[in-house]
Order: sequence, then C-alpha cells, then structure tokens
Amino acid sequence: MPGEAMISLMLAVPDARAAAAWYGEAIGANELWNLGSVIALEFDGAPFFLAEPEGNGWSHPSDVGTTTVRVEVFVDDPDGLVARAVAAGADGSFDPVRDHETLWGTHRQGGFFDPFGHLWLVGDKSPLRRFPA
Repeated sequence: MPGEAMISLMLAVPDARAAAAWYGEAIGANELWNLGSVIALEFDGAPFFLAEPEGNGWSHPSDVGTTTVRVEVFVDDPDGLVARAVAAGADGSFDPVRDHETLWGTHRQGGFFDPFGHLWLVGDKSPLRRFPA
C-alpha cells in the first residue's frame, strides 16, 4: 500500500523446505512462493521468509551457537499459538505464557524456541497501541 511501510524478517535455516513444513504445522503459515532454498510464507497476513545461507554473510543459529533473531508475534490468542507450536515440537520451557504488568496494563506473552533455534515471543496485541493514548 502506498505510504505504509511493512517490516518483515528472513529466518536462516539449514533446510528451507523442512522449515516451511514445520511452520505450516506449528503456526499455520502458508506458502506464498518457493524458490527451493528461499521460501516466502505468511501467517495471518504477515509475511516472513526462510532461506538457507550460502556463505553470504549470515548463518543459522546452529552454526553460531545462539539464536540470531527474536521473532515478536502479536495475536488474539497467545496461549493457543504457543501450545500449537509446542505440540509440533517447539521448546516452550524457556518463557511460559503469562501476564506481565506494563505501563499500558496487562500484557499476556510467552515464547518458544523453534526446532531451528529461533526464539519466538508471542503476545497479545496490547503493545501495538500508542501509549499514552
């Protein structure tokens, strides 16, 4: 849309096809297009990308020994999305979904590590509003 910016991310993964299949099962992501080693997905209208690094200045978490990105997702049901990801094999032990008291009120958020080493924090949409109003 003219005049509106959109920010997305590209996750480095060792196997883009396997990762796309996992994100489809775990969070309901749908494929937009597929070039083999680079795949575009969308989750509830938000696009994101997967790619297999090819010695071009970036790497996936298993190569560097830590997460290389923290993915922030804002949904109506953070508990449900985290539970779905954990059921598909994510590690949800790091940061269970719970209420956090913030300047703007209660924010419900928790997270998981996906099987590819990326940290996902999943919360309600309360931080997306201007504060103070």
